Amino acid sequence: MEQFIIEGNRNLSGTIPVSGAKNAILPAMAACLLAPGTSTLHNVPHLIDLKTMSLLLRVLGAKVEMENDVLSIDASHIDSYEAPYELVNKMRASIYVLGPLLARLGIAKVSFPGGCAIGTRPVDLHLMAMEALGAHITVEHGYINAKADKLVGADIYFPKSSVGATINALMAAVLAKGVTSLFNAAMEPEIDATIDFLNLMGAQISGKGTTTLVIEGVEKLHPAEMEMIPDRIEAGTFLIAGALSTNPVTVTNCNPNHLTLPMEKLRASGCELEVENCSITVYPPEIIQPVDIITLPYPGFPTDLQAQFTVLMCLADGISFIEDTIFPDRFAHVAELNRLQADIRVEQNIARVKGVKKLSGAEVMATDLRASAALVLAGIAAEGKTVISRIYHIDRGYDHIEKKLNAIGAKITRS
Repeated sequence: MEQFIIEGNRNLSGTIPVSGAKNAILPAMAACLLAPGTSTLHNVPHLIDLKTMSLLLRVLGAKVEMENDVLSIDASHIDSYEAPYELVNKMRASIYVLGPLLARLGIAKVSFPGGCAIGTRPVDLHLMAMEALGAHITVEHGYINAKADKLVGADIYFPKSSVGATINALMAAVLAKGVTSLFNAAMEPEIDATIDFLNLMGAQISGKGTTTLVIEGVEKLHPAEMEMIPDRIEAGTFLIAGALSTNPVTVTNCNPNHLTLPMEKLRASGCELEVENCSITVYPPEIIQPVDIITLPYPGFPTDLQAQFTVLMCLADGISFIEDTIFPDRFAHVAELNRLQADIRVEQNIARVKGVKKLSGAEVMATDLRASAALVLAGIAAEGKTVISRIYHIDRGYDHIEKKLNAIGAKITRS
């Protein structure tokens, strides 16, 4: 099993690029199932999750080809409606094929999804949306079975904001008869990207950027071509890496508009930021100030940056409190950071982080995707050598993170 060996106490400096957003590409890949023909996605990184989705689409009958950063998906012949356990259990986003299969074929059989072990992540809102559109849902032997002669538009009220359920509802509703309105819909940039791609395919969706989305069903869709948005979580991770350094770091190929609150929190920690159209330069503080954060749905602070920001607070001059309201169990990284001599205590879903003078390298284990990124940042900032095992987690969402960070002064070896 591969691991990272990190020689710490490195001062990062220079320019680091951001890849396409995994959490926008995955739903776009699933949306390709809605129309016969070949759709093309640009700015696609090489990630395990995207490879898993490619395998799933091939099992369903699509042809998937990747060349450089261009992904082509030919969904002319979809001859299966079953998303099998052996693929779906690897990645939660596999649930995204439920809506497109139901809309195009009128039937879907999808295993309950798996992925990162960060607490209960139910799919009840996905199923509620499909039933509201007229699908008959049963659950048997670990599979979701959905059938509908023809989906029919409906008013769908989400009791809580859900990115996944909003995306699945959008993809099912675009081919439904009549008008569908989604209330309390998620507003993440990945939602906007999904709407843009579906509209390019011929869908009629309005309300982008709000919590109310209106979908006028159409008879059919056609293939589309689109540039994928940059990954705001990768960008945020690299900004925090710069904040932990002693020299300026410029993050390029990003969208600063997607990072308003993370940038606000970095400024509160003492960083100076220089923002341009597609880049952000972070000037790290001499003394890191403690900052409290609460993770919330967009435009709040993203739960996917919680672990990385916790690393920054480990070296702050004072005490900070980190509360995760999205995934209250998302604190597996705390025990590993404490192995690096951090001082963190967790009660319920709030971490009390008392800043220390320095972190000390040690052997640690990655538990999920974002915890992996946090440990990489901690290893770079720590004194001595840090060894991170189970790094397959990080390859799910970061394209060659060690190469990117090594290019600006880190020393990370994959072995």
